[in-house]
Amino acid sequence: MALTLFTSAFLAEIWRGCVQSIARGQWEAAESLALTRLETLRHVVLPQALRIAVAPTVGFSVQVVKGTAVTSIIGFTELTKTGSMLANATFEPFLVYGLVALGYFAICYPLSLAAHRLERRLNVTA
Repeated sequence: MALTLFTSAFLAEIWRGCVQSIARGQWEAAESLALTRLETLRHVVLPQALRIAVAPTVGFSVQVVKGTAVTSIIGFTELTKTGSMLANATFEPFLVYGLVALGYFAICYPLSLAAHRLERRLNVTA
C-alpha cells in the first residue's frame, strides 16, 4: 500500500509538471478556438504533455523496479544475500554477482526498450 501511494504521488507530480510545461500560448490558442477546458486538455495539451512525460515516467519506473522488490517474491536483499551465500559456497563471487546483476538487467532493459519504442512512435526528440 505504501509503495502504491509513493509511486502514484511521484507519477502524479511528474505528469502535473509535464502538463504545466506546455506553453501558455497553447492554452490561449485553444481558448481562441472556443474549445472547452476538457477539449483543450484532450486535443491540445495532453498530446504534447505525453511526449514530454515519457522519459521521466520510464526513468522513475526503472528506479522503482531497482529500488523495491524485483517481484513480490525476490527482493534486492534476498537476491544479494543469496548471491553472498552462493559466492561463499562456490568461491566464485564474480560469476555469482555477475548473474545477480544480469537478473536486474533482464528486468530493467526491456522496460527501457519499450520506452525507446514508445518515444520513437511518438516522435519525441530530446
